Amino acid sequence: MWHPLNRSTMSKIYTKTGDKGQTSLYDGRRVSKASPIINVLGMIDQLNAYLGVLSLCIGKDPGAEVIQKRQDELMRLAAMLATYNGKINPKAKFEISDKEVLALEKEMDIWQQMLPPLSHFILPGGSEAGAKAHFARTLCRNAERGLVKLSDQELLPPVILRYMNRLGDWLFLLARYLNKGKDIIWQVK
Repeated sequence: MWHPLNRSTMSKIYTKTGDKGQTSLYDGRRVSKASPIINVLGMIDQLNAYLGVLSLCIGKDPGAEVIQKRQDELMRLAAMLATYNGKINPKAKFEISDKEVLALEKEMDIWQQMLPPLSHFILPGGSEAGAKAHFARTLCRNAERGLVKLSDQELLPPVILRYMNRLGDWLFLLARYLNKGKDIIWQVK
């Protein structure tokens, strides 16, 4: 069976092995397509797909390559999650570490120095790119909540939760950066 982590060629897109509502994790475990882990993997996939839409919108500012870096990290995070069985799979050639968390923080620190201080709540929007970054942030927070719920049931590498939390913050600051500091202030009436 083909798997994205397996370098072999996939001969057909359909395998028929999921026709009864089951799918396989990387280690061969069969689980329901409605299981918490598959649900979370789906949320991460949805976020990743939307980041592709966002990268088309932003072009070179701050750069589609920055978004594609996040997409790569999400693929590695999902693969790490799909192979985790109480310990990191030593055969897997992917991982998310605190190095990626620190890189997100460094980028946020740079953006925050370029932006006016925020003293009010803001509405998602501002520009098309800013609005899409805000929407990506909401998808990230959904995936993060799914991961927290999953972590209540299964042991997960703590870095996964740290990364997703920081990614949500990063997307918020990306939205502000893309809006060039012209955020829409929420006017309490």
